[in-house]
Amino acid sequence: MSYPFRLASALGFALSLSLAVFGTSGAKARPQDPQLQVIDAPYASPVSLDPKIAVTPATTPVTIDPATSSPEAKDADIAMSPAVSLAELVNAVPVPETLPQDIECMAGAVYFEARSESLAGQLAVGRVIVARTASGRFPESYCGVVMQHAQFSFIHGGAMPVINRTSHNWLNAVRIALIAHRGAWKSPAEGALFFHAARIHADSGKIRIAQIDNHVFYR
Repeated sequence: MSYPFRLASALGFALSLSLAVFGTSGAKARPQDPQLQVIDAPYASPVSLDPKIAVTPATTPVTIDPATSSPEAKDADIAMSPAVSLAELVNAVPVPETLPQDIECMAGAVYFEARSESLAGQLAVGRVIVARTASGRFPESYCGVVMQHAQFSFIHGGAMPVINRTSHNWLNAVRIALIAHRGAWKSPAEGALFFHAARIHADSGKIRIAQIDNHVFYR
């Protein structure tokens, strides 16, 4: 994929992205790799996510079961980005009224890990989750990756904190998750499987790919 792409019909891409979040295909989680505990988040407080209300403005905790989640948009066909910048693409992506559970999980990770980062930093977090599902070393669904034990520090007791789903940060996280899911914009950290806060010393044996804002990305 090359970028930036030529400016064409952002509206057409936005519509196709909106349609693309519906589909089929399930995935089973694989056992945890005990060496991969490198992700850090400074935010969270322990609460839960409930799939019945996970796509509505949340004022109470809700729960997500990674064993039953599936990347429902995985096989959907989406035209590549016509935008000339990531910001333009994000602005062009509509937020569906109902999110597939795996997009919900990825957006939650983007929100808690990188909502204070640039759009490029948020996209890099999303692409790490995508790369993990394809690696054979992690669970094969986004929810499986995000909920995997001891991988994301904002997860407590297998639960994600409450999210204000009316906030600008959440809506941007959803858009970034959709873009990351389809590979509609290339990340400077493409191929990374790990990241952590820049203040943390890296594990030996990993290849550094990029630093974006306050996160360093590795494979």
